[in-house]
Amino acid sequence: MKRVAITGLGLITPIGAGRELFWERLLAGASGIATVSSFDSSVFPVHLGAEVKEFDPTQFLRRGKPEEMGRGSQLAIAAARMSIEDSGIDLGSYDPGRAGVSMGTTSGEPRLVERYNDVRKAEGLEAIPGDFLPQYPCNVIPSHIAVEFGLHGPCMMIPTACAAGNYAIGYGYDLIRTGRADLMLAGGADAFSRITYQGFSRLGAIAPERCQPFDKNRKGMVPGEGAAVLILEPLDAARARGAKIYAEVLGYGVSCDSHHMTAAHPKGDGAIRAMSMALEGSKKTIHDVDYISAHGTGTPTNDRVETIAVRTLFGERAAKVPMSSIKSMLGHTMGAASAIEAVACSLALDTGVIPATINYETQDPECDLDYVPNQARTTHPQVILNNAYAFGGNNASLCLARYEA
Repeated sequence: MKRVAITGLGLITPIGAGRELFWERLLAGASGIATVSSFDSSVFPVHLGAEVKEFDPTQFLRRGKPEEMGRGSQLAIAAARMSIEDSGIDLGSYDPGRAGVSMGTTSGEPRLVERYNDVRKAEGLEAIPGDFLPQYPCNVIPSHIAVEFGLHGPCMMIPTACAAGNYAIGYGYDLIRTGRADLMLAGGADAFSRITYQGFSRLGAIAPERCQPFDKNRKGMVPGEGAAVLILEPLDAARARGAKIYAEVLGYGVSCDSHHMTAAHPKGDGAIRAMSMALEGSKKTIHDVDYISAHGTGTPTNDRVETIAVRTLFGERAAKVPMSSIKSMLGHTMGAASAIEAVACSLALDTGVIPATINYETQDPECDLDYVPNQARTTHPQVILNNAYAFGGNNASLCLARYEA
């Protein structure tokens, strides 16, 4: 089996686009959460969102046309282009049949459904517009990336909701390590949506003022949007071309709670199994982990259950392993979340600095771990777990390590 390196990072987030700006603002504790501006939120009891502002898809598209694809695809292509440029790879030097795309999402292209419903309400349309169907299925997101960059290899969409980014990176990792692909663009993308917003609002899950993961007074999550794409390639190939190696993918674990469609297993069963499998597949133990990138949505139940899961698996060592949630700054970017967090983990391994959980003020007796409150911290982590959990009980943990030449 081949070792797998991460050699390119590209992302569009509510706190900024591109590796450098994103990392600068993340470590500074900048927040991308504000009053919703892309639609009228007055019909909802809450009004916060984490939107990508001033995004111009024409800056990133060369072959595709913005009017022929949804916002999720536009964000994904932008992140993919930045990751390719960041990696310094020459796509022309690869067999296109061995270069592929693996992406995750929660909702795909929900704005197309919204647009159709708006037109139908205003004009009384019954037939579905002809340009709707080719743009809507979620599998078009990786397909648009493949078309944009001429990649003819595996092209996969894994719609496992808020754990999808980790799933997609894990799939790309499998293809590289088994020799079935030479290059994979892996990540996740989701667009801000009235549909998603209404769903979480009806669940009473959206915070009214700010996102406070693990804080005693936390009141919910904040829906967001974004995209992240990581370049995965064999470690020996990356070294041979003198590439910058941000991190090495050691392994991953996936599981299903099989408990409830929206509620996590109360004892964190699936989360524990996902982390355990990630460590086992990586040939690491709990004693090797230096930092955990938490799912950390800010909802009362999620944060408590995630703490239970980490405490159960790590035992007495749990309190010694820093764990933070960047959703406190980015909101919950759905299928892009764990892919964006994988970028943050890669940069933490490369720079030695781990991001904070902002808005943390009051300790919750049920959430009693080290959540890196309010200030980024230099810890020089060597091994990181990136956790992601989703509706339907889908859990995915990704294990990354610092690369030492």
